[in-house]
Amino acid sequence: EVQLVESGGGYVQPGGSLRLSCVASGFRFSNFYMSWVRQVPGMGLEWVASIRSDGTSATYGSAVEGRFKNDRDNDNNTVSLQMNNVGSEDADEYYCGACIHLVTYWGRGTQVAVSS
Repeated sequence: EVQLVESGGGYVQPGGSLRLSCVASGFRFSNFYMSWVRQVPGMGLEWVASIRSDGTSATYGSAVEGRFKNDRDNDNNTVSLQMNNVGSEDADEYYCGACIHLVTYWGRGTQVAVSS
């Protein structure tokens, strides 16, 4: 059974940093791209970042490029999202996901709140 469990969400001050993590199980983690998306209540999903299966490169949505960094640890089946210079627009529920054999799996999410 594929499982994705996010953690690391919480309150962060504007301009601060937060690191989200996602632990994967139930599939060969090192074979698949991993992605992060976020959702504001009542709105659709926004793609945040994706990282290659070998971790050598990542791509980012325009809203976060230059501020967020996506990395992964294939030895520990973990993908992380380092969030820097966080702003109020980044206050969302964040989900990690994997597309495995044409099926997309998502975790339950972790909430990021921005407050001074």
